[in-house]
Amino acid sequence: MRAMVLHTAGQPLQLEERPIPTPGAQQLLIKVLACGVCRTDLHLVDGELPQARLPRVPGHEIVGEVTAVGAAVEPRWIGRRVGVPWLGWTCGECQFCTSGRENLCDQAQFTGCQLDGGYAEYTVADARFCLPIPDGLSDMQAAPLLCAGLIGFRALQMAPQARHLGLYGFGAAAHLAIQVALGRGQQVYAFTRPDDREGQAYARSLGAVWAGASDQPPPHLLDASLIFAPVGALVPLALEATVKGGCVICAGIHMSDIPSFPYRLLWGERSVRSVANLTRQDGTAFFDTLQHTPVHCDITRFALSDANAALAHLRAGQFNGAIVLTP
Repeated sequence: MRAMVLHTAGQPLQLEERPIPTPGAQQLLIKVLACGVCRTDLHLVDGELPQARLPRVPGHEIVGEVTAVGAAVEPRWIGRRVGVPWLGWTCGECQFCTSGRENLCDQAQFTGCQLDGGYAEYTVADARFCLPIPDGLSDMQAAPLLCAGLIGFRALQMAPQARHLGLYGFGAAAHLAIQVALGRGQQVYAFTRPDDREGQAYARSLGAVWAGASDQPPPHLLDASLIFAPVGALVPLALEATVKGGCVICAGIHMSDIPSFPYRLLWGERSVRSVANLTRQDGTAFFDTLQHTPVHCDITRFALSDANAALAHLRAGQFNGAIVLTP
């Protein structure tokens, strides 16, 4: 099979021929149909994820067809279409796993980081952490939902009562989150890089009541903000725009350092919190939500062998929506 492999941080992925993997006892062998390209993949390539194990096949927004199963998995999985998300394995025994917080497991392993991912024609994944893909979703539409969609959904769950909601960084996650937020009746204010007029227009086309530069104040104080851009300097700016009692939620696995800021920005019972990974329950709840609040993903498609070009495209921000690789 063909696979794109990262051997050294900071270097391009290498196209390699590898044997088709054999599934372990609790694993599925999956023929990859589509794999989303996530900003976390850029953090992996740039060496910003110290927990990564190299060499590694990236990719954690995988949609594929099960072609074989391990000894402990029921054969009924064969032929089913499944999604493989970021969270690939947990211990199942720690205080976090036993209290519904498996996303915080200290021994967790993540797809495309410690486990080989979907930048390949085949992959293996733990059956317990694979999500059934609803029939109404195409492979291309479903792939970005497995991280951009899920992380945005988990972040939204932390601000369910926010009438005025800010989204900082209008990429793959935000363009999905806004659709769910609007379905809940929330008003969305979108923040982009100061020179990104196209991104601001795109946000307005999706229903944002206002879109502007991240260093501009919105026309209304915000009840909550979700920060998808990996820029720590956005935290004080978001706090400045937040009403008393409101919350700023950092929704990425990596962020540059948050600069010091005056206590007055936090005072008034404002809070700052993070989103760490996701749980299987998030996946179930998200796909249930999509039954009555469908979302559309704007896709830019690349071939598997063009993964380096796709990553460069993502880094430059030269698109709206999400990027998907197809073998």
